[in-house]
Amino acid sequence: MQFPLIPTYHRINYHLPQGVAGASAHTPMKPVADALQKRELRLMKNREAARECRRKKKEYVKCLENRVAVLENQNKTLIEELRTLKDIYRHKVE
Repeated sequence: MQFPLIPTYHRINYHLPQGVAGASAHTPMKPVADALQKRELRLMKNREAARECRRKKKEYVKCLENRVAVLENQNKTLIEELRTLKDIYRHKVE
């Protein structure tokens, strides 16, 4: 399946911010300023989202570290209990 060719005058330049494509010296700078303002807003929101993501990740890692500590203590307790039970069993068998 082939797509029809789009004449050059109908093509949109997707690499430039909206309102900048086809801008000449005679057009006002408002579209460029709007595009820059939108970009700055997007970057600011992105930075805030990244900061929040890092905070949540740090909280998650801290929670995992606490869980590891609890499980290690539980494991030590169980190993001691097993050792005690083995000693009791060994003395009963003798």
